[in-house]
Amino acid sequence: MEVRFLDHDSDHSAVLEVLLQLRPSYDIDSLSAQIKKQQANGYQVVYVKSPDGILAVAGYVVGEKLAWGKYIYIDDLVTNANHRSSGVGKFLIDWFKAYALEIGCEQIHLDSGVQRFPAHKFYLREGFHIASHHFSLLDVKCSNL
Repeated sequence: MEVRFLDHDSDHSAVLEVLLQLRPSYDIDSLSAQIKKQQANGYQVVYVKSPDGILAVAGYVVGEKLAWGKYIYIDDLVTNANHRSSGVGKFLIDWFKAYALEIGCEQIHLDSGVQRFPAHKFYLREGFHIASHHFSLLDVKCSNL
């Protein structure tokens, strides 16, 4: 197994197919366009490849905040459904830990949907902590001021 950075190589379509397992509201073309748009703002995609194919995909950004210092924020993380519970997720998280140290990041953050209990167990097992509640406005409207 090895971790690779996504560029427009021969793995591009296969990587997007795995990412669609996490983001099914897209199709290949709209997902590719959205990734390209986000890459203009620092979004990066890495993936785990083996002779068996694309095993996992993650999209992330590197940033800096007053509260966290320099950090990696993992926006998207999915292990291919055909390879779950085989150590691939741990392999990728271990890569992120090493990469964070390599580029001088102090923390790694991610959000996980409240319904994703198996993912939560995995993140806790890998040393993540539930550090906050994430609040969102999904349909922003302006009230009369």
